[in-house]
Amino acid sequence: MTTHSNPWPAGTPCWVDLMATDLERTQAFYRDVLGWDYTASQPEYGGYCNAQVGGEMVAGLSPTMEGMESAPHAWSVYLATGDIAAHATTAVEAGATQVYEPMEVGPFGSMAILTDPTGATFGLWQAKEHVGFTRTEEPGAVAWCDLMTADPAAARDFYGRLFGYEYQDIGGESMPYALFTVPGGDRPAGGIGGPDPNAGAAQPGWGVAFQVEDVDAAAERVRTAGGTVSSEPSDFEYGRMAVAAGPDGEVFVIMTPSESM
Repeated sequence: MTTHSNPWPAGTPCWVDLMATDLERTQAFYRDVLGWDYTASQPEYGGYCNAQVGGEMVAGLSPTMEGMESAPHAWSVYLATGDIAAHATTAVEAGATQVYEPMEVGPFGSMAILTDPTGATFGLWQAKEHVGFTRTEEPGAVAWCDLMTADPAAARDFYGRLFGYEYQDIGGESMPYALFTVPGGDRPAGGIGGPDPNAGAAQPGWGVAFQVEDVDAAAERVRTAGGTVSSEPSDFEYGRMAVAAGPDGEVFVIMTPSESM
């Protein structure tokens, strides 16, 4: 278990959130699956609430924004920045498209949403009162974030220019995958890879894995709570994992990391 109280280093996945068609239903689902509690929904911020584990922040949920009812439901991943205006400008210069320009979110911080040159959407977050994740390495918290795209080489170039990522290749020719480390980091902060050749025409996107104590038991909780499991629990080099989807079809991974991760 790790508690984090300071802003995350630039380029680190520091927050995830989700818009739900029925906030109470989605809250109940993740409470059953991951054991989350929630802060009060804030009307002045569109009904947004923070999910917590042990009183610490692990993710955000909100009702679907007006005018976005037809948008696909997916977990959004935010990358930390200490200068959101500069990073947003650099991203656009490197080929990104700005979806929402930098904006202040009350006293909590500032956010921006962009689409990278491979078509994957990501957020930027400059912390003030809300630093992002304050609890990691514990069941219910985010264990890993990565980007899967049909052009991982272009993605690596883009995020390398944006944040100075250093890469460690661990994939193969058929499924390229690289761990990335932020400047000054002592461990990988996430990954960038290509999709499974058997997955068909998958859309590029950032994804999130939540840590659980027992993947098999968590997969059963997903089903009982009304979700689906599209990839059954299986072992891999860094632990055990399964791929699931929540009430709106939003995809996420549940995983138990190995001790070496």
